[in-house]
This record gives sequence, C-alpha cells and structure tokens, in this order.
Amino acid sequence: MTAYPPQPWHLVADARVSIWRVPVADLPAVPAEPLVIAGHASVFTAWIDYTPPGQLAYHELLAAVAVKGRRVSCSITEIWVDSEVSLQGGRDLWAIPKDLATLDFTSGRTFTATAATADDWIATAAFKGRAGLPLRLPTSFDVVQERDGLLRTPVGAKVRPRPASADWSFNPGGPLGYLASRRPVTSLELLASEMCFGA
Repeated sequence: MTAYPPQPWHLVADARVSIWRVPVADLPAVPAEPLVIAGHASVFTAWIDYTPPGQLAYHELLAAVAVKGRRVSCSITEIWVDSEVSLQGGRDLWAIPKDLATLDFTSGRTFTATAATADDWIATAAFKGRAGLPLRLPTSFDVVQERDGLLRTPVGAKVRPRPASADWSFNPGGPLGYLASRRPVTSLELLASEMCFGA
C-alpha cells in the first residue's frame, strides 16, 4: 500500500453537507460531550469528493456530531472512504474511524451519491444547488476523537457555501439508521473547497 502523506494534508474538495437535529437519546456513541440545545444535538452528514490538485483523490461519506470545545468542534462517528491510503492515514494520524466502502458519485444539475459495503447499502442522496452569493469564506474547526483521552485535530478551510436541497435515504438497519425517519434542517454545497487537515 502507498504510504499516506504526513500531516497536515492539503486537500481540495467538493462537499455536499446536511445538518440534522437529533435527540440526545438517539445519538451514536460520541467520545466528547455533545453540544446540546433544547435536548437536541447537531449531526452533520457529508458526501465529499476530494480532487486534484489536492494531495489525495478519493470519495467519502461521513457523519459527525457537534461537541463542546474551545471553538467549533465535532466528533466523527461514522466515516467511509474508497481509498486505503486515506483509511490508514485517518486512523493512524487522527484516530478517525474510517472504513472502506464503494462510493459512487454522479455530478450534473443534480448530484447523486450512493454508499455500500460488501454486506449492505448505507445511504443514498441527491443534491440540487441553489443560487448563492459568490463569497469565499475562511473557516476553522477541531475534529475531536478518542485516543488515550481526547485528540483534537485542527482543520482550516476556505469554502464557498451555497444553499441546496437534499433528498437522503438511509438503510434503517445500518449505522446511520437513526437518521432514516428524519429530515435535514438545512443543506449546503461547498464546491472547490480548500482544506488543511492536521497540525
């Protein structure tokens, strides 16, 4: 297997993100304390297409829970990639619990995506972007995972967000089944985002 790059990873990505409000009792296990408002936490799901000229090119589906921290923070609870290099690097460098899956993305007026393991399907989605302001915004946050305590990894990014509509389907018996009966609060497209992942 090709060795993964040392951190930080400099990546370019097209991301489609949805935000969900989930009762605390329905959350998956989280290594840090969830950020809770009115008994609900925020869950982020994202399809991400990492492309050249970034250091790595692969596809990803993830779910993360907003957690308490000194600044905006989240813990990744489920994540699948179609790159063994990304899988090993994510686990070794940042304790991110990456697994392998088959991820199929189709771009166009409507972006569609499917994710499945050898055993079963995980999720599908369709996104349609809407008009938005052509603003490129800097942002930063921490990814908080469990490794002999809490491991906080800084992430910096430049994004151009625009609103989107999203239609998700989740395998009710799968790891994201707790979202199967819910609708996202909002969805976004973050195209041609630049990311610096790690210290």
